[in-house]
Amino acid sequence: MRLQIKNFANIAVGVFALLAFTATANAADVVAPTGADRALTVNDFMPHKALSKEFNETWSYQFVFDNGTRAFVNYSLLHVPGSGRKIGCDLSFWNFNGKTYSVGRQYPPERLVANKEKATIAIKTDEYLLENKPGKGHRVFYSADKGGKFLLDVTFESAVSGMVPGDGIWTYGSQKFAQYIHIPYGRVTGKIAYNDDTLTVKGYAYMDQTWQTAQATDMAVRTINFSTNDKSPMHAGRITLTAEGQLMGYALFNGPQGMKVAIPTKIKEGGTEYNGKKFPKTTLAFEWKNGVTPLVFPVNKVLQKASLLDKIDGWFAKKAMKVAAGGEVLFYRGRSQNGLGKNIDWAITGVKD
Repeated sequence: MRLQIKNFANIAVGVFALLAFTATANAADVVAPTGADRALTVNDFMPHKALSKEFNETWSYQFVFDNGTRAFVNYSLLHVPGSGRKIGCDLSFWNFNGKTYSVGRQYPPERLVANKEKATIAIKTDEYLLENKPGKGHRVFYSADKGGKFLLDVTFESAVSGMVPGDGIWTYGSQKFAQYIHIPYGRVTGKIAYNDDTLTVKGYAYMDQTWQTAQATDMAVRTINFSTNDKSPMHAGRITLTAEGQLMGYALFNGPQGMKVAIPTKIKEGGTEYNGKKFPKTTLAFEWKNGVTPLVFPVNKVLQKASLLDKIDGWFAKKAMKVAAGGEVLFYRGRSQNGLGKNIDWAITGVKD
């Protein structure tokens, strides 16, 4: 499925927002969140106040279904240059009856209605829903008719409770970045559909939320997202590398002593410190504060390698996308053993080497 230039931002918005925020021209120190580790609240889940013109926020889901199909959903609030504030809604199916399909929609910000009492976010009435506080009973609904009819309607039957370090806000120079892991692991059931093909699905899912004060199309060099296919032992999180190789974001580790917030201190590739300048090709090893069990998994076998440009028609449209993103944005997705007897589902995102 291919898109004309007028629609290319629809797919891109959620992706850009997940890549964290601007790397400034001059080196800047990363300042970690303040406060004690804590449980997440409805206030964390609700949209946050825009602190800058370029402020953007994304609710992100990765669904790994038992039938081998995967779905990726992003709902975003963001600033689009030349257009102002927008809502972005994108959905991708991978291995849906052996094929991949993607769709993106964009709406004015007033189409998003957040109801704190019901812990629900609705977009364009009820065409896109995040219903109930993240946890057991949380429902994700997506319906769109563009380049095909898309449907995703899944509910969490169970969920491991998320945590956040303090206020969840990292400071990088003059900019701020926040991350909340609402559901590090949960079991889901429901249905997905493309045109006349409908699949009843069950599997596991990961959900987090990020916001940042800088224009999201100014990339951090690399973002690594990972989740485990079981609730224990489990690593799940999102780590971002700045242009200077500094680390932001966090993970959760659920082990014999219960849930711990895992703040990264170092990432190595094949024994050498990894700075994110290029896509890794061997094995990544994450080290954490406070004695959290290290995470090690190979990334040499990629299940899916995708480009935003695959969905753009025409030389001019592709050129415009590359300029907006600072290069061609690639997604490397795969599954690996983590050394603890579990599977790690991972995604590495960044500009092409």
